[in-house]
Amino acid sequence: MTGTVIDFQDKTTQILVPAKVKWFRHKLATWATENLREFPWRCTTEPYKIFIAEFLLQKTGAVTVEPIYNSFLSKYPTLHDLAAASLPEISLLLKPLGLHFRAERLHQAVQIILKDYAGKIPTSEAQLLTLPGVGKYTARAICSQAYFQPLAVLDTNVARIFERFFGLQGDRVKSRCKLLWKAAEQVAPKAEVGRWNLTLLDFGAAICTARNPSCANCPLAKECNFVT
Repeated sequence: MTGTVIDFQDKTTQILVPAKVKWFRHKLATWATENLREFPWRCTTEPYKIFIAEFLLQKTGAVTVEPIYNSFLSKYPTLHDLAAASLPEISLLLKPLGLHFRAERLHQAVQIILKDYAGKIPTSEAQLLTLPGVGKYTARAICSQAYFQPLAVLDTNVARIFERFFGLQGDRVKSRCKLLWKAAEQVAPKAEVGRWNLTLLDFGAAICTARNPSCANCPLAKECNFVT
């Protein structure tokens, strides 16, 4: 089914049709009322716990992260506890998640937070981006979940939803695509952006999957460019 999007040369200033955006938001917000997943890091607004969760969730599924997250916070309940730990200790605990450099970057980031931010998780995207291992997605996820800031996120799963539904053509490296980041910011609602971000993540995991998406059960199918 053909969707509606204004097509013009300057991709960074592409404008999505407001009526379609409004419909998209409404359908996903309704879907979220009964389908958002429950994870321990979603039951807290404590910045440290959310910071740890977002570090562990990098390129790793939430179901895989959950038991490691629980063990990690049991051993290191505060940032000061983690700062006192050695890199080998942290690496051993995070080994099941893969990405050998994750532990080193987390260890470095915690030392910087302890030194430059008095042990408090930075409150702005710009500050978070100065930390090792923290990219735009992670910084914005922390800001929206821990500090309720209206910052949209974009990863490959969220990008896939935008590309399919709005008929956008993102760059090969989705996380760096200016067009898709612009779309994410334009589509995000004015309030409760943290919940909106989680909605997109869960919708991408449950319905709009990379392979064999559940188009027959998708609330967006009626207006989706991907569904034919």
